[in-house]
Parts: sequence; structure tokens; C-alpha cells
Amino acid sequence: MLEYLLRILLAYLLGSVNGSLLLGRLRGVDIRTMGSGNAGGTNALRTQGVWFAAGAVLIDVAKGYLAVWLSGLGGNPATGLPEACAAAAVVGHVYPLWHGFRGGKGAATLLGSIAALAPWLLGVALAVWLLGMFVSGYVGLSTMLAAASLPVAAALRGADPASLQVLFLAGLAVFVIFTHRSNIRRMRAGQEPRSRRLWLLGRLLG
Repeated sequence: MLEYLLRILLAYLLGSVNGSLLLGRLRGVDIRTMGSGNAGGTNALRTQGVWFAAGAVLIDVAKGYLAVWLSGLGGNPATGLPEACAAAAVVGHVYPLWHGFRGGKGAATLLGSIAALAPWLLGVALAVWLLGMFVSGYVGLSTMLAAASLPVAAALRGADPASLQVLFLAGLAVFVIFTHRSNIRRMRAGQEPRSRRLWLLGRLLG
């Protein structure tokens, strides 16, 4: 039990290494003082450019994958330790110890965790995200829809709705939606910016 708790703690500490904030320190900027104020990939792209955002997202995805790998995934998955470490990494990204508990929204780290736990779900998440962008143009909404699709896809593929995998995916989907609550408020107020490049339906209707 002590070993499991230590691995979960390590996963949280790993998750606390925020890509945008780490690269921002090297550049001398803190993107939490810019744009939307969020330390995630979307705000990094809008305030610092493509290469900065790509590096930040790569770090955030990699730490999610590494957190699951460090759990010893191939040893005894039935213990639930891989899922616990994945969740700890996502929580660490959102509430990072190293950055005053003010981090990102967890989507990229969740993506990395899913890549280690169930790689086939990446295709589902990407398809739903792209569809959301096509229809709405909202990055936040598309991300929430992609996260919500994961437990549904797992259940439709045959997993028991009460299984650890489905409950884990559902819990993190709810958490990702919670972290996007500011996006929901802005959408309701008509203040959420759209990605004009990917909002193809808007172009067709326009």
C-alpha cells in the first residue's frame, strides 16, 4: 500500500510540472497574466505562438503518459493503480504544487494518460473534438465533448458501465468539464472566442 501511495504522489508531482509555465520561465513570461489567464495549450498558442504552445502541449501529454508508465501498468492493472496515477497527474496539472496550485485545465495530460491506458480511445477523442470544432468553433466546448465521449465509447465497446475503466473515464470527464467552467460562462455570455480556421460550419453558413 505504501508503494502505491508513493507512486500516486510521484504521479501528482510529475503532473505539477506544467509545460506552459516551465517554458514561460525560460522565456521570462507567465501566461497566467495574459489572455484568458489559463496555463494551458490554447492560451499558450494565443499569447506565445505555435512553437511555444507545441512544446508546452508535448510536455503536458508526455507527463500524463509517463505517470501511467511509472505505475507499472504491465504488472497488475486490476489494482487500479494506473488509473489512480493518471488521475493524480491530471489533478497535478490543474493544481500544480510547483506553481502555486494554478495550472491548466487538464486536457493534454488526460490525453497522454489515455495514450498509455487505452490508445484506441485517442481516435474517438480526436474525431469528437474535430466534429465539435467543425460545428461550433469553440476549443473549450470541443474539449469537453471529447472528454465526455471517452466513457461512452468504452461502454459501447463492451466495457461494463460499472467497471473501473468507465468510472475512471467518467470521473475525469466531469473533472475536465469542471475545469472549463469559465469557458461555459463565456459561451453563455457570448464572449468566448472561436477558432475561425476550424469552425468550418460557420464558414459554410457565412
